[in-house]
Amino acid sequence: MPELPEVEVVRRGLDDHVRGRTIASATILHPRAARRHVGGPADLAARMIGATVTGTARRGKYLWLILDDRDALLMHLGMSGQMLITSPDAAVAAHERARFTFADGGHDLRFEDQRTFGHLMYDEGGAALPSPIAHIARDPVDPQFDQASAVARIKTKRIGIKRVLLDQTVVSGIGNIYADEALWAAKVHGETAASSLSKPKISALVDSAREVMAAALAQGGTSFDSLYVDVAGSSGYFARSLNAYGLAGHPCKRCGTPIVREKFMNRSSHFCPVCQRKR
Repeated sequence: MPELPEVEVVRRGLDDHVRGRTIASATILHPRAARRHVGGPADLAARMIGATVTGTARRGKYLWLILDDRDALLMHLGMSGQMLITSPDAAVAAHERARFTFADGGHDLRFEDQRTFGHLMYDEGGAALPSPIAHIARDPVDPQFDQASAVARIKTKRIGIKRVLLDQTVVSGIGNIYADEALWAAKVHGETAASSLSKPKISALVDSAREVMAAALAQGGTSFDSLYVDVAGSSGYFARSLNAYGLAGHPCKRCGTPIVREKFMNRSSHFCPVCQRKR
């Protein structure tokens, strides 16, 4: 599932291509794309027509188009969602779920989603922060992120630190990939109780998460297959720089011990059993 760097790459691409443009038509091609919108696909499409995109924004793994400085088209990419800038002449793609055309006659915006876990939602008055995601915390790369408060909250949790990092109400944007990478960088085992870590250690871990996500963002995010691409259809290259995630059996880049993979919440955790000893 796309995490903060991948979603931010998409947001920046959208900002470059659709800011300042007025939507001429909106077509929802699959009902699941609008399943979270209370009024359904037809209502969502109707609300978009004539709206001008005045900006883009992101909170954690969600992004949205700001419409007329007032409303929002909230987007979640799910596991395979793609927001693509395409030619107006492009034929309907196999997994195309929605398409938006613009009054200037330029390139269209297309939402593709092979696994249909992503969704679109119109939120009236949600330009600053759409109400459906008001509960989601700020992320470590947000300029308004309050690290001291986040560290204090993490410190109160008695569950494993990786579970806390994945809790989007505590700190957002971090998913399985970057949690494993941040834990490896900070030399912390994911099952270590958050409350057992000192505040300086927790702060260092948050710093590691910020640094690894910034590095991934600089390389266009992490792509393991064709499901995550930017708005131009290009893959990210951070997979080449991973230190733990997906590297089971490969030598740890610090100590040479083979990286271990264990089951975790219907997913996997990857770590060095020497550098990241269980506590």
